[in-house]
Amino acid sequence: MTYNFFAAISRMKYIERWALMRNARAETLSEHCLDVAMIAHVLAVMSKVRYGHDIDAEKAALVGLYHDASEIITGDMPTPVKYFNRDIRTAYKQIESMAEDRLISKLPDDLKPEYERIFKEKKNEDGSDDPEEKYMRRLVKAADKLSALIKCMEERQAGNSEFRTAEKTIRDSVYRMSEDMPEVKDFLEEFLPPYGNTLDELS
Repeated sequence: MTYNFFAAISRMKYIERWALMRNARAETLSEHCLDVAMIAHVLAVMSKVRYGHDIDAEKAALVGLYHDASEIITGDMPTPVKYFNRDIRTAYKQIESMAEDRLISKLPDDLKPEYERIFKEKKNEDGSDDPEEKYMRRLVKAADKLSALIKCMEERQAGNSEFRTAEKTIRDSVYRMSEDMPEVKDFLEEFLPPYGNTLDELS
């Protein structure tokens, strides 16, 4: 018997983000998810090493890697549409969840539980939230925003003013996150400034 999960996942490279915007360079869903995975990993490492959280950094990277996999089925819904109002956001979350379930269904039964722990937030035995799991997933959301901010910066540095408003909105959102997530503040101060440097400057 054959299973379609990884063949479906491989199609992330065909999905382009920022569909409503003029891009100096197109960004695929695969590229974005790799960036989010790496940023989520370092945020989780800093959370554990610097701030005493019991965070699974490797799981954070995996959650980041698969965080938008549902878009293989749904496509990339533009942010202004997705967040237009609460009803649309709630409906889209339901669609996202159904799309994730559909992807998981393309795996053999013995592997499904391992992937469910990536796609679905872990709960305590009594059904309550697991604080460290919840915080780890907040770090992944912050990594998602940081990746989007970096994309906007790259577009501006390429001479494309199309992303100017998006950059300000996303930067404001990231700085709000940094108010109660010191890992995000650390990334902004320690890792964000060199983005846009030339290869010689990075060497």
